[in-house]
Amino acid sequence: MSGHSKWATTKHKKAAIDAKRGKLFAKLIKNIEIAARLGGGDPDGNPTLYDAIVKAKKASMPADNIKRAVKRGSGEEAGGANYEEIVYEGYAPAGVGLIIECLTDNRNRAAADVRSTLSKGGGSLATTGSVSFNFERKGQIVVPAEGVDYDNLFEIAAEAGADDVADEDEVYTITTEPSDLVPVRKALQEAGIDYDSADIVQMPKNEVELSLEDARKVSKLIDNLDDLDDVQNIYSNWTASDEVMAQLDEE
Repeated sequence: MSGHSKWATTKHKKAAIDAKRGKLFAKLIKNIEIAARLGGGDPDGNPTLYDAIVKAKKASMPADNIKRAVKRGSGEEAGGANYEEIVYEGYAPAGVGLIIECLTDNRNRAAADVRSTLSKGGGSLATTGSVSFNFERKGQIVVPAEGVDYDNLFEIAAEAGADDVADEDEVYTITTEPSDLVPVRKALQEAGIDYDSADIVQMPKNEVELSLEDARKVSKLIDNLDDLDDVQNIYSNWTASDEVMAQLDEE
């Protein structure tokens, strides 16, 4: 996995405990509502909803908030917004490719905000397909490393169909084909192994290694995009040396 993956994991942990918690909750609620709308309100029969709820619980979202989001999404309760899924492709400084996934009830606002934020951060919007060709959809399960034996985890995940298990210090990241995400996640649960998240993500095929200065610019731009209300997920193809990542973590 790339250095960016480690950076994103660190930023996610920070976001759960700082002033961004409200923004994080809003994104998680959207995930739950969309999953319930598309696949029904029963998490046992809707794996996407199940994993969205798990992620919300991991972020310490109150149970009542989760229940109301499920009801709004499934139509049991009024008030659910009609969110539209939009994907933008763009470039950050140093030629880094970005895939920006949005859930919005206002397409014009989302486009204007993404375009403006990219421009202010030294980036730009790209034509459809010019960035995404360098990414592929994969399943990704993040497992806290504490108390989990890597070899045992690898064996369980591989037998269930996983492609790879990467040791990233505080977490293990399991990569699967999209169709194998749920079987691998269920195998972990049956083995009593806890996990932080299970998602379909966009993984880069090729990466751009950045200097500290460029890594600062790119990570700041990604943070600013992530702060936009309509933006749900951002994927990029940047990486950096361990030394650069360590310096970023200290800032």
